[in-house]
Amino acid sequence: MRVLVVEDEPRLNEQLAASLEEAGYAVDRALDGERADFLARTERYDALLLDLGLPNVDGLTLLRRWRDAGIGVPVLVLTARGSWHETVQGIDGGADDYVAKPFRIEEVLARLRALIRRATGQTTPELRCGAIVLDPRSGKVTRADAPVRLTSHEYRVLSYLMHHRGRVISQAELTEHIYAQDFDRDSNTVEVFIARLRRKLGAETIETLRGLGYRMECER
Repeated sequence: MRVLVVEDEPRLNEQLAASLEEAGYAVDRALDGERADFLARTERYDALLLDLGLPNVDGLTLLRRWRDAGIGVPVLVLTARGSWHETVQGIDGGADDYVAKPFRIEEVLARLRALIRRATGQTTPELRCGAIVLDPRSGKVTRADAPVRLTSHEYRVLSYLMHHRGRVISQAELTEHIYAQDFDRDSNTVEVFIARLRRKLGAETIETLRGLGYRMECER
């Protein structure tokens, strides 16, 4: 899953990005509104973390622009503690949730997981597909209750497929959602990650639909 962090304070931006990457997300960063606007319009994200007090273009203006343009990606707003009017404006402007500064990163991660879960139609914290269980809270994967060790990119591929289980996901879509913007993206490596996942989880786990993409067909 891929996230954009929009925060003008460099140290906080770096801390958020590092924590998200450690939690298994591909992360892009923006320090001002103009850069954030460009990335949100040209890249594919599963969620955005958006500070409202940004240079060049403020967060509320960005929210309205994105929603007016039909960009429906879930947005978690970062607000100053006690700025209830900013919070109200953010929610009314199209934000899906908010967290007040100073915050604990655990709260940010929990709210982010909830946003992505709702956006993809999930109803439980754990993702299940037959004997396979992926827990986004811990980043752990099990098969028939046995732990499965995955690389960061294998985990991202599996996470995206399980969040969208039942759907056919093209190779291009997977590539867009498992790599950060500055990564040298090679769609051919997706085939490698799929092959590794099949070896670790079972050949029948991920179905290939020739010319279309991949699918995990599981009961919700």
